[in-house]
Amino acid sequence: MTWLLHYVDPLDPSFVAAVLTIAFNPFFWNVVARWEHRTHKLSNAFRSPHLACYSLGGVILLLNVLRSHCFTQAMLSQPKMEGLDNPTTYCLGIALLGVGTMFVLSSFFALGFTGTFLGDYFGILKEARVTTFPFSIVDNPMYWGSTATYLGLALMYASPTGLLLTVVVAFVYVVAILYEEPFTAEIYRQKPAESHRRR
Repeated sequence: MTWLLHYVDPLDPSFVAAVLTIAFNPFFWNVVARWEHRTHKLSNAFRSPHLACYSLGGVILLLNVLRSHCFTQAMLSQPKMEGLDNPTTYCLGIALLGVGTMFVLSSFFALGFTGTFLGDYFGILKEARVTTFPFSIVDNPMYWGSTATYLGLALMYASPTGLLLTVVVAFVYVVAILYEEPFTAEIYRQKPAESHRRR
C-alpha cells in the first residue's frame, strides 16, 4: 500500500474535493428523497410531484457534473503510473468507458426520468419492476455503469489517483444500495394497501 503514496497525495485539495463530492452526492439525494417521502414538502412547494422530481433530478445531474469535474482534476493534479501508461491499458479504459456509458444510458431509458431520479419517493410508482436490459444483466446497472466509467477514465489517464477514487465510488454506491433498497421495497410493499384504501 505504501507504493500508492508515491502517486497519490491524499491531502491534495483536488483529491479531497473529489472524495467529498463522491461521498456527498448519494447522501444528498437519499436525505432529500426520504424527507420528501415523509413530508411532501417539495411536491407541495412545486404544486406537483412530477415537477418536484424533475427539479431534484436537475440538481442531481449538476452535482454529478461537479463530481466528474473534481474526479478529473484530482487525476490531472497527481502523477501517472508508468506501468499503466500504454496503448493496451488505454484501450481497456475506452472499453470500460463505453460499457459503463451504455449501462447508464440504457438504465435511464428503461426507467425514464422519474424512475431514475427517485420518483417513487415522490409517489410516482412503476406498475411493475423493470426487468429489461440492462436490469436483466445486473442489479443497479446505473451505479455499476457509473463505476465502470470512472474506472475507464482512470485507466485512460494511467492514474493511480483515479483508481483509488474509483474504489471510493464503488464503496459509496454499495453503502447507498444497502440504504436505498429496503426503503424502496417498503414503498412498493405499501402500494397495494394504499390502492385498496382508495377503493
